[in-house]
Amino acid sequence: MDFQLSDDQLAITDAVNRIAQQFDSVPSDFHGFVLTNDALDKELTENQFFDIAQIPELGALTAAMAVERLARCPCAVETALSMLVLPCLPGDWERPLAVVEQGRPGRFVHNAKTLILIEDGSVALARNESGLTEAVDSLYAYPMGRLMREPDKVVLDSDDAAKVIDCLRVATAIEMAGLLQAAVDATVEHLSVRKQFGRQLGTFQALRHRMADCAVLVGGVRWLALKAAHSGRPGDAALALSHAQESGTRIAYDMHQMMGAMGMTLEMSLHLWTYRIKALLSELGGRGAQAQAVGELCFD
Repeated sequence: MDFQLSDDQLAITDAVNRIAQQFDSVPSDFHGFVLTNDALDKELTENQFFDIAQIPELGALTAAMAVERLARCPCAVETALSMLVLPCLPGDWERPLAVVEQGRPGRFVHNAKTLILIEDGSVALARNESGLTEAVDSLYAYPMGRLMREPDKVVLDSDDAAKVIDCLRVATAIEMAGLLQAAVDATVEHLSVRKQFGRQLGTFQALRHRMADCAVLVGGVRWLALKAAHSGRPGDAALALSHAQESGTRIAYDMHQMMGAMGMTLEMSLHLWTYRIKALLSELGGRGAQAQAVGELCFD
């Protein structure tokens, strides 16, 4: 992959970064499980950032970089599906999107306008009508919702369904890359200021080694996801999500461990990323399904 960005791509990524910086801090009076921000969604909509992937000069790669940066924000906003999956859907559908897998509650379901329904290998689309969904209380740092009844749906043929699954894998993997990076950044900041035995925690070699391992894993998740977005190959998409879900379990565990007891409190913002990571670990069948897909798509 030639990763020399064009001037247009650099301009877009810089613009997204400037917008994201406005929403990088957690409000001082917030101590809950789910942090949302309608202002960020409105800013992205008004500046047409959700259309990035549909511009030939930018494409899915630029959209993936935007999703990764926005995922680092502590607030949960539906960007990955709108930027990377919506352009793959046949027909005219509106954002925001949400995935309902095997009838289970899903993130953004209650406020979504378009629902992607995955059940027993089939993929269908439905419009979220009044009374079709309801909000669900959850420890995950996403606004969760569930279906109240069976919707009127459009079942996709096998080719369109496979394409949607590929796009979902890329979107989930690159979102996890941003969440993992944000979790590592928050922990590094904590280790740089927290002292024990008269020394900063970050000076202890054991913690440095664990943090270095996690940083390597995060880098791998990001680059595999960007490669998948660039190539459009199903095998690359499956491999990217497989590595993301495999790495997410360990990294989330290690980050909370390094935070000590503070990492288990709502006063620390770490859960705003790690609990979103936990929600994504089971997406699209989880690690087992991705491993099987990698075996089928990447090896003869």
